[in-house]
Amino acid sequence: MPMPYTLGFSTCPNDTFIFDALVNNKIDTEGLVFEPVMEDIETLNQWSFQSKLDITKLSFSTLFHVLDKYRILNAGGALGKGCGPLLVSKETISFQQADKKRIAIPGINTTANMLLNFALPNARNKTAVLFSEIEEAVLNGQYDLGLIIHESRFTYTQKGLKKVADLGEYWEQQTGSPIPLAGISVRCNIPHETQQKIDRLIRKSLEYAFAQYPALSSFTTSHAQEMEESVMRKHIELYVNDFSLELGDAGKSAIRKMYSLMPGEKSNLGNDSFV
Repeated sequence: MPMPYTLGFSTCPNDTFIFDALVNNKIDTEGLVFEPVMEDIETLNQWSFQSKLDITKLSFSTLFHVLDKYRILNAGGALGKGCGPLLVSKETISFQQADKKRIAIPGINTTANMLLNFALPNARNKTAVLFSEIEEAVLNGQYDLGLIIHESRFTYTQKGLKKVADLGEYWEQQTGSPIPLAGISVRCNIPHETQQKIDRLIRKSLEYAFAQYPALSSFTTSHAQEMEESVMRKHIELYVNDFSLELGDAGKSAIRKMYSLMPGEKSNLGNDSFV
């Protein structure tokens, strides 16, 4: 039996939808074996600095720092329009006041935080909170604002929270570019031919999922137990799209745009950064 490749992704419906067929042998994996490692995106981001996983989902804001360790796959990523993080509050707060408030963010290394820095460069009072706990932390007064991602954008109004700003919309207005949220990456030391095979298999896995849709597999529903199926589908339809099948020139251009606007030291992004 060949050694399995560790594959990191989250329990969110968009990820389980994409990887279900691959990790549960619903497609021919061409002799490769995958060991799923399911964690929240900030944990996966932190692990990448130690090259802990062979293949892993990463926020692009983190990927730009580890391009000496990982290459970007064409399939499986999360890019698009109208899918960025939202800044929400319990009390009425204007966007102009936001940089002076206490803000709960889903992780220092997340693209959401990078987009917050892009929109509000003077915001300093930020604390990393597990993404699924941010709404409650704002509701109970621990923080004035919460930067929400994933399914929270479909549930925050039901919980009594208000939108202060759509940071994805701000990005799109300022750059004219789709939002590169997260990509799937593979360790540089894996043979290039195998990297290409992995890329191809992830696309096949997603094509299989699309062919079954709107049916949802037990793999997806079991990892989103507290979420209504209608919310799961909204989640998938927002974050899984043509860019998830293939970055293409438009996707790579958006990634390069974000790279060019990201301050600070980062690894070199070249053509060879993509598989």
